[in-house]
Amino acid sequence: MSTPSPAVQRLRLRTELRKARNKANLTQREVAATMDWHPSKLIRIEAGEVAVTVNDLKALLGEYSVTDRRKIDSLLALARGSRKLPFSEYRDVFSREFLSFLALESSASIIRGYHFFVVPGLFQTEEYIRALVTDSSQDVSADRLDRLVEARLARQEILEGEEGPKLFIILDESVIRRQVGGPKVMRTQMERLAQLADHPRITLQVLPFSVGAHRGILGPFTLFEFSEEGMPDSVYLENPRGESYASNDPEITGKYLEAFWALEDQALLDGMGRRLRQVATHVGETVADLELTADQDQQEGATP
Repeated sequence: MSTPSPAVQRLRLRTELRKARNKANLTQREVAATMDWHPSKLIRIEAGEVAVTVNDLKALLGEYSVTDRRKIDSLLALARGSRKLPFSEYRDVFSREFLSFLALESSASIIRGYHFFVVPGLFQTEEYIRALVTDSSQDVSADRLDRLVEARLARQEILEGEEGPKLFIILDESVIRRQVGGPKVMRTQMERLAQLADHPRITLQVLPFSVGAHRGILGPFTLFEFSEEGMPDSVYLENPRGESYASNDPEITGKYLEAFWALEDQALLDGMGRRLRQVATHVGETVADLELTADQDQQEGATP
């Protein structure tokens, strides 16, 4: 069997550490006080945001009264294997929280996402990235912009080849109507989305304006599932201010999975590549929403 990725090993370790602490009937604050740590250190370790050293892990396991030698060796191996997360070389441009998101993204077997504001990073063209960053930030340097472009394009390597996660992505119609970078940039971006709609591992849908209020109206979210046994599903939430929240609480992930299924039922799917190419043709014009365009296609005898 292949060795799990560092991200998966860190996720396993944080899950086991939480279980051990709860079994010992200890709170994070109590453990931090005993270890002479700031409480935020243990919180970050249990959230998978930072790695735990072998020595700190041994001390934690002693505090939790974990004595089984096989269990200790297994957890120590996870700690050693989880030291370097994917994309850690981009710490200069990504926050610690977003690096945790990238670790989930690079390790998941299924990714489900609803996107309300902009095209998701995995699907962005270079021109779209540059326009998005420069138009939304007044103080980004040329070097930082180049690093952001490099990092986002590196993420897209998981779309290459037959191996990799299955993606189920729903875009709000506002995403494909918002003129990021102007008509030329948007036309190229729409053509890229049309290509991805035909990708064998990607199911791409658009939620039209005509749906009205819906389960995703409070903001975008991404769900991750893993093929490794015992790995809990995770959900990642982010708002326009850049604040983020991640959880693998089954009650929370279950709620968002149900919301995603409801959005799938309301979103357009048939002939999405053709529809997006049609949008690309009309970029910069005021046109009917996708449902009306679909009705026109049917009237003209087009097949979905």
